[in-house]
Amino acid sequence: MRDASHNDEPKGLILAIESSCDETAAAVVRGGCEALSNVVASQMKLHANYGGVVPELASREHLRNIVPVVRAAMEQAGVSLDDVDAIAVTEGPGLAGALLVGITYAKALSFGLGKPLIGVNHLEGHIHAVLMEARQRAESPMELPLLALVVSGGHTHLYLAEQRGEGGWRYRNVGRTVDDAAGEAYDKVAKLLGLGYPGGPWIDVLARRGNPQAVPFRFGQIKPRAHREGISLSNKKAPAKGSGDVASFNFSFSGIKTAVLRYIETHEMRGSAEARRGVLAEHPEWKPGSEETAALCDAETLDLIASFQHAVVGNLLRQTFAAAERFGARGVVVSGGVAANSELRRRFQAEAHRRGLPVAFPSLALSTDNAAMIAAAAWPKFVAGEFASEALGATPQLRLGGA
Repeated sequence: MRDASHNDEPKGLILAIESSCDETAAAVVRGGCEALSNVVASQMKLHANYGGVVPELASREHLRNIVPVVRAAMEQAGVSLDDVDAIAVTEGPGLAGALLVGITYAKALSFGLGKPLIGVNHLEGHIHAVLMEARQRAESPMELPLLALVVSGGHTHLYLAEQRGEGGWRYRNVGRTVDDAAGEAYDKVAKLLGLGYPGGPWIDVLARRGNPQAVPFRFGQIKPRAHREGISLSNKKAPAKGSGDVASFNFSFSGIKTAVLRYIETHEMRGSAEARRGVLAEHPEWKPGSEETAALCDAETLDLIASFQHAVVGNLLRQTFAAAERFGARGVVVSGGVAANSELRRRFQAEAHRRGLPVAFPSLALSTDNAAMIAAAAWPKFVAGEFASEALGATPQLRLGGA
């Protein structure tokens, strides 16, 4: 550990903590762009036994992991707690109990060290994971405004993002899921087919072996909801065309999940799915890309997987680039766990190239939840002096920007 008394101690260091769901993470980042450490303790194996995240178990594991994870992040960075300039923490959205573990610990550190506390929106963190890595590569900043797609197991949102001078960023939510998130649909379809958890990596790898045109899934147009999209309940008047309404850029993935279920039932695939689930339970060491796993899936199953993924990625692509065109975005940023999907990256890059529009993704390590992205998002707030009060608490349904 670095001696805090040294005159050459580092400046601009933020210690960040992330505990919104099932990863306990801590990182030390300098100047919003240089990650000195990024430690993540995953609970994936624990929750895989239940096919999804169990909130009570997640909170318990965060309590178990928070101290050693922060200690490991400090040791990996080679700095002491006295060296950091601020403590950043995810305040929402996420699981209430999980968020409280990180927030309580961050507040204790802030108070004990006399360092400012910065609350960060988890969704903003995902966006800044991409921006941070672009700065690390010394690339020229993407022109603003940016259209950001945040797509994960809990979120599918579109944001128009702009920076306010050297300080914080401003976000406008121009699209959201009205039911299941894209990553949630992946998890549920994988479960229906007897595959592992989380479902994204399984479907991504197995889809390469199937025919994406075999099952013609379709997405219908989503009608605006009166109480959410600003339509008057008294006179039913919708926003005027061209006024910036966001209804046409919303997402819905519950329908395709139901369509997959019906396909499985009508084609009598339940038995093979249950058999597959049983074999994989006996062989937890088998990975999504292994030949043993692929051998468990017949051609019809592989075609269904490929068609599902092709349809979901196509919907994400159409909505994102339509919104980018509608709002005059100068670049597209894709982040969140589903941003690791290989077909999504390939098709988004091809469409962006066709349109002459820059597109950027986080590295695979920063696609899923981590604390480096929280530190990166905290940096503009630190520069602007936007610190949290002692009353900072968990906000499970915290929103980013306005519609």
